[in-house]
Amino acid sequence: MNFKFKAESKSTNPNPNPNPSNEGGKRQSIDLGNGSDLIYIPRFLAFEESWKWFDYLNKEIPWTRPTIRVFGRSCVQPRDTCYVASVGLPELSYSGYQPHAYTWDDYPPLKDILDAVHKALPGSSFNSLLLNRYKGGNDYVGWHSDDEKLYGSTPEIASISFGCEREFFLKKKPSKVSQVSDSRSNGEPVNKRAKKSSSVDHHSFTLKHGSMLVMRGYTQRDWVHSVPKRAKADATRINLTFRHVI
Repeated sequence: MNFKFKAESKSTNPNPNPNPSNEGGKRQSIDLGNGSDLIYIPRFLAFEESWKWFDYLNKEIPWTRPTIRVFGRSCVQPRDTCYVASVGLPELSYSGYQPHAYTWDDYPPLKDILDAVHKALPGSSFNSLLLNRYKGGNDYVGWHSDDEKLYGSTPEIASISFGCEREFFLKKKPSKVSQVSDSRSNGEPVNKRAKKSSSVDHHSFTLKHGSMLVMRGYTQRDWVHSVPKRAKADATRINLTFRHVI
């Protein structure tokens, strides 16, 4: 199955229910400070081409919904998943679960989108891919960082979304330095200090169909992110996160 990649450059949105805040395919850079930054491209892939990808991924990928351990308890992961990686890499393990690693040759079209990501992000060298499928608003991923040792100290993670738009939240991890600073704030009310830092310590995005969000630098060390439950999200979202295993 061959795909012709074409980034959407038009400012108009072919979605029948366009979001007026959409900025087309313009690349947005967000400096989070202290060596952490993001890149967001609302229209990384063209709209119709993204639906072809959605159909392929939804039907052809061997999705599984594993049992994981969270806070010492076993539970079913609230989303489907699949893992693809280059041969010979260290095994991935998270929350007591070790997914089977399929190869790029098992699903050749994935190599095409990998090439497109590398072209958009010069200097990147992704060799693994974690796929997640959210089948409705009750599927989610809680607050976490992708800070496993096999990704190194400053991992670059490129996340591409297909299908239902979902909210993506990012918030700064509390630090001992900030806690000491708060305790020495000369009596300033806590709620006033919170208002000052809220826009700096929290970010949110509506991850659009065909969009790409890239987390870089120390983002995984200093920040956590989540895709929360949303009752109105009644359709399927598929998310591809490209990573580099060292």
